Amino acid sequence: MKKIFVLFSLVAFVCFAAMPTVAFAQEFENYETEQVVSLFVDETIEARSFHQVLKEQFILGGVPWMSPILLLLVMGLSLVIERIIYLTMSTTNTRNLLKKVEDALANGGVEEAKELCRNTRGPVALIFYQGLDHISEGIEGVEKSIVSLGAIATARLEKNMTWISFIIAVAPMVGFLGTAVGMVMAFQAIEVAGDISPTVVAGGMQVALLTTVFALIVAITIQFFYNYLAAKIESLVDDMENASIDFIDIMVKYMNNRK
Repeated sequence: MKKIFVLFSLVAFVCFAAMPTVAFAQEFENYETEQVVSLFVDETIEARSFHQVLKEQFILGGVPWMSPILLLLVMGLSLVIERIIYLTMSTTNTRNLLKKVEDALANGGVEEAKELCRNTRGPVALIFYQGLDHISEGIEGVEKSIVSLGAIATARLEKNMTWISFIIAVAPMVGFLGTAVGMVMAFQAIEVAGDISPTVVAGGMQVALLTTVFALIVAITIQFFYNYLAAKIESLVDDMENASIDFIDIMVKYMNNRK
């Protein structure tokens, strides 16, 4: 289900961003560079919407160099949305769950407590169920099962975080690559024209600056969400560890009362 959601998000973002971009590119295909640049100093720019200006800037930055940056943004946001949903669904009121497990053990025994955990979502409930399932092995068996499953649950919480950090690192590099290409274009234009006027170097400088700006915006945006997700994961892991300690105490108390 998560893979389908990520794929759907990717297709939706690409369609949303690519379709207006292609239309805008066709509209401007007959314009010279100087004519396109003049659009941004014209008095009518104030009447344009933010979305229109953004499309224009995208075209001026060079579609071959801006498209990888857009793709990184789409991939990063898709992974971020998937992680936010997963972490939100993994959040559990552990204090309330611990109280319910303790009451279930006192009133209905292990099977009732297991049924309660089975019907509760989140890694904490899964850890509790694992511990209850190994109660016949004694408290040591319960502890080992909790530790083993806790490591697996933590790995699941951190899934795709490596890819998100990869996008944060790669986006500025792609922008700097566009900067280098833009500077090369500017110097080539100077060589061909034999002049260093602003008009000659405008095209290359646009590519150089716009690719850097958009790439840094992508990196900063994804970095913000990455920090939020990292803090959320740390909070969930701490909550699991504290809840596991309290659960062990409940199990010890239950086993002593059975003797």
